Amino acid sequence: MLCKTEQDVLNIVKDTEASFIQFWFTDVLGMLKSFAVTPSELEEGVTEGMGFDGSSIEGFARIEESDMIARPDPTTFQFLPWRPGDRPVARMFCDILQPDGTPYEGDPRYVFKRVLKKASDKGYTFYIGPEFEYFYFESNNVPKIIDKGGYFDARPLDMGSDLRRDTIFALQDMGIQVEYSHHEVAPSQHEIDVRYDEGLKMADKTMTLRIVVKEIARQQGFYASFMPKPIFGENGSGMHTHQSLFKGKDNAFFDTNDHYHLSAVGKNYIAGIMRHAREITAITSQWVNSYKRLVPGYEAPVYVSWARRNRSTLVRVPMYKPGKEKATRIEFRSPDPACNPYLAFAVMLAAGLKGIEEDYPLPDPIEEDIYELSPEKRKKLDIEELPGNLYEAIHDVEKSELVRETLGDHIFNKFIENKKIEWDCYRTHVSQYEIEKYLPIM
Repeated sequence: MLCKTEQDVLNIVKDTEASFIQFWFTDVLGMLKSFAVTPSELEEGVTEGMGFDGSSIEGFARIEESDMIARPDPTTFQFLPWRPGDRPVARMFCDILQPDGTPYEGDPRYVFKRVLKKASDKGYTFYIGPEFEYFYFESNNVPKIIDKGGYFDARPLDMGSDLRRDTIFALQDMGIQVEYSHHEVAPSQHEIDVRYDEGLKMADKTMTLRIVVKEIARQQGFYASFMPKPIFGENGSGMHTHQSLFKGKDNAFFDTNDHYHLSAVGKNYIAGIMRHAREITAITSQWVNSYKRLVPGYEAPVYVSWARRNRSTLVRVPMYKPGKEKATRIEFRSPDPACNPYLAFAVMLAAGLKGIEEDYPLPDPIEEDIYELSPEKRKKLDIEELPGNLYEAIHDVEKSELVRETLGDHIFNKFIENKKIEWDCYRTHVSQYEIEKYLPIM
């Protein structure tokens, strides 16, 4: 809607006779939270913010310090395309504040804004372009597929193309530019790629895309899931994240004279991502189920290395348009689409900036299929593996000064506390596999 100020928002709401304005924000885990404000209360809401009880929000305040304020960002004002046109509903993303008006340290959006400011102070603008993979199922009860298509299949094998089309129309109505979409490798698996944008805008767009995908599917009687690995024996869903740093109009990752067309800044950034890869994995792959995807053999990267064309590496430098400055970027392949985008993008950027600040050296690229290398060869090449499960990832992130500094003590401690509870629940749960495997023979 191209709103810039609170007054722009008030004028549009009055002119369109909007019925409700939803205030959106996320908890520490990246779950979307929302409450609706009527137009009569909007002026106070956009200028002063709206109070709410933060003690019931995961990772927010304790009950004795529960008063929070949600202040909307007017530049994020958009109408929801699935609401009736005669009684439109809009939304805005919010920053969470303390009662005294200072930023709340438990707000994931504030965490990302802090890291973006650090980059900005160095003259950089951070751009991100995620690839979103997800599944369509008949319901949310069991992962029953709706098609048997594969990579780039068209109808009749791709039975989700109409759902994707309607989703893209809805995203475009909300100002999100889609580059392309297609059927992915697994049956009933799909992908939508949005055009790159500045960091905070893309984090907001990521939250928006997830709810739009789900809402359009729900309206047509289906269920869309961003669960990383919903089907045994099939590829899981990733969120390959393309990243670059610009200084003004110049791509800081680009060097026309370098063999890889990568500048020293670009190489340092990759080295930062690689050196800190294990310790940021709990943030970029935050669920027990995430590690069912991060296994060899299903196109998900588990080995810490980089390359240009090799998709078995953790970091790739795409070669679609070699030598083109604007297109030069890095692709970080391990995150999944169920992460908290504000925290995930924050730790990625922090790791890359650390590589630049401390001039981390970049090892040689690995252009061989790493899955085919022997353990001895991987050891000789000094190739690390990502954590094999959430417990390992928690252990690594607990020791990370980079992640603690990036998230701040409040979110760092709350996140780890939540993940330990999740792991304890998982490891003590008796699965259907165990019942089927062991009950008949023991």
